[in-house]
Amino acid sequence: MAKSIKDNLKIRRGRPTTGGAAPLVGVRMPKELQAKILAWAKDQPESPKLATAIRQLVELGLGKSVIKSKSAATSERAKELASATIDSLVESAPPEERASRKRRLIKGPSEFREARIDRPKKRK
Repeated sequence: MAKSIKDNLKIRRGRPTTGGAAPLVGVRMPKELQAKILAWAKDQPESPKLATAIRQLVELGLGKSVIKSKSAATSERAKELASATIDSLVESAPPEERASRKRRLIKGPSEFREARIDRPKKRK
């Protein structure tokens, strides 16, 4: 006798799931808000689609960094340019003072260091 459909658990009937384990959340929003989100997405490195941009903005609002950081080469080049600019501005100071000023400028004020989400927090 052939197996019934209920006995065969490996075959799933109907359309396969597309979202994985994450449930779908529907949100209504005006066209103006969608346009602002898409404008924000155009400025991002990978120009995400609307759904991805909304997810990234929500995660940013919750304090999680989801945007991929720049490559190591880009970061290193930015440090070199900042260093050259700072050196050209503080030529009159002694070398020790110059190094101290450069460190302070590159690290940024302590008030802002605590608020940055792209850098790991220091352990106490």
